[in-house]
Amino acid sequence: MSVLGVYGVEHVSSLIYYGLHAMQHRGQEGCGMVCVGEDGKMKRHRGAGLVTEVFNEQKIEALDGHLGMGHVLYTGAGARSLDNIQPFYFHHGTGDFALAHNGNVVNAELLTECLERRGSLFHTHSDAELLAHLIKKENPEEPRIFSIIYALNKMEGAFAFLIMTKNRLYACRDKYGFHPLSIGKLGDGYVVSSETCVFDTIGAEYIRDVAPGEVVTIDKKGIRSSFYSQETKCKMCAMEYIYFARPDSDIEGCNVHAYRKESGRRLFKEAPADADIVVGVPDSSLSAAQGYSEASGLPYEMGLIKNKYVGRTFIQPSQKLREKGVRMKLSPVRSIVNGKRVVLVDDSIVRGTTSQRIVEMLRCAGATEVHVRIASPTMTHPCFYGVDTSTLDELMLARMSVEEACKRIGADSLAFLSYDSTLHSAAGRTDMCLACFDGKYPTPIYKSIEEANK
Repeated sequence: MSVLGVYGVEHVSSLIYYGLHAMQHRGQEGCGMVCVGEDGKMKRHRGAGLVTEVFNEQKIEALDGHLGMGHVLYTGAGARSLDNIQPFYFHHGTGDFALAHNGNVVNAELLTECLERRGSLFHTHSDAELLAHLIKKENPEEPRIFSIIYALNKMEGAFAFLIMTKNRLYACRDKYGFHPLSIGKLGDGYVVSSETCVFDTIGAEYIRDVAPGEVVTIDKKGIRSSFYSQETKCKMCAMEYIYFARPDSDIEGCNVHAYRKESGRRLFKEAPADADIVVGVPDSSLSAAQGYSEASGLPYEMGLIKNKYVGRTFIQPSQKLREKGVRMKLSPVRSIVNGKRVVLVDDSIVRGTTSQRIVEMLRCAGATEVHVRIASPTMTHPCFYGVDTSTLDELMLARMSVEEACKRIGADSLAFLSYDSTLHSAAGRTDMCLACFDGKYPTPIYKSIEEANK
């Protein structure tokens, strides 16, 4: 998922459209947009599918205003339905407001049960709706910032929220800083985005990141900052660097392409292979493959071609769709790999579906050996912070050794990047969330009232 907000700029709906298109890689199940017109009223459009499928020129023009926000949907561990496509739009006596979020609130079930006991009725399974209920439960007469801070203090987990009223935009980030959220300047206005690549797309200038535990208020007075928590940490999700973010984005001062390339260099030092060529799995693994090639001296070749019109298989909503997606998405270049010993560099192994199919395709195309090198550690634990791996059964390496996994995917050899190299590939970082690799969860993990009370 990703969020995007624009304040104080002309043709805001067009800017949001292009910005969402730039972040399409973060979610392909649906998208939406809410804008405030000159009359102060909010207008919304949302739908299932890609940005280019949901919006056309007429819909974009109908939404235009001076303030707006958008969202692309990757549902992760949550329910998948049209109702969950954001942004959400709420009516209230103190003023209408819209909400969108990225991430996952780990105590959502606990909070939902508590709110339902107090009379709240929920229409979706989204954490954004949960925040809306929490915002309005205490002191509704006070300025909204106090209600927002109260609500955020009830939540535990990984989240980036955008909240919009008819004249104000709030950007909120969890106290651990799991997912990126950045602020840019565009003319006299501002842009808030899940990725900095959006700024280049729409012509904004990066200013800074929203800090962990911070609530940034943007209105006619400019930018103001509040903190809902002083107990903050920098636990950026390692998968943001490894897989989710676009290579032209910067995450807390580190370029994603540079990170992946450095991880490829380190991967060669830790796991060299006797081979003829290096092939990366498009698209998120290409930078790591280039780094491996440079460090090894082996030529980097385009041995796999990606169909640009097929979505990312890792974030497909079912296993059957993932399997079909691999066949549709990638094609081996027979003249490149035929008769060659191939080092195949990929960013991660989750369920093993993609790796197994690719190794099989390369062998069918004539590769004599396939040595798989993964530019991240073994993924052995579920993620509860926004990645769609909520059970051990979904993780191949949770049940198998590396040797067993190598046999399962049909490779000649298999090796993974170490924990230390995963961390240190991001220049200047001293910490990040590696919970899906080592099981060390930064937050408590609540699944129910009973579990929370144990």
